Amino acid sequence: MANKKHYIITSITLGVVALSSAGLIGLTNFITNDKIVENESNKIKSSITTIFGSNSTIKKEVTLDSYDYAKNVYIINDKNNTVGKAIKTIGSNMYGEISLIVGFKQTDNSFISMSIITNEQSYAATLVDNYINPINDGTRKVEDVSCGATYGAKLVRDMISDAQKACKEYKGE
Repeated sequence: MANKKHYIITSITLGVVALSSAGLIGLTNFITNDKIVENESNKIKSSITTIFGSNSTIKKEVTLDSYDYAKNVYIINDKNNTVGKAIKTIGSNMYGEISLIVGFKQTDNSFISMSIITNEQSYAATLVDNYINPINDGTRKVEDVSCGATYGAKLVRDMISDAQKACKEYKGE
């Protein structure tokens, strides 16, 4: 009988601990969710400004469903003129997740540059220093993925390719 009482008390204690933990996680999510969404929105706007300049604004946002990495397309204006498209991409591999804004010119859909929204890759600094920054400054080709963070570079290359495909196929304004 004492043995059953011990198991019941242990079960109730563990249940209370699990319920309390779930409640704290839910409360934390409730409190921080709006701030997380706001921070991501700010990071997207900042990335677009980095690519297209300080006068750029989002004219229109469309959700994409039929691509592996491309999730949203943003039509970008500079004052009242459409200057390009920014494609939000999200990808992951065994080294973590990464999300980017990839910018393209309006005139010919050519790649301008990219900006990181989140980079949770294990070799994040190596990826940025040896692959992403050199692509942005024109000293490395997108296809040249040998950089010390090759799996991350391959993922970014595939994300850029998917974004370019989405940019060319999206005809809406």
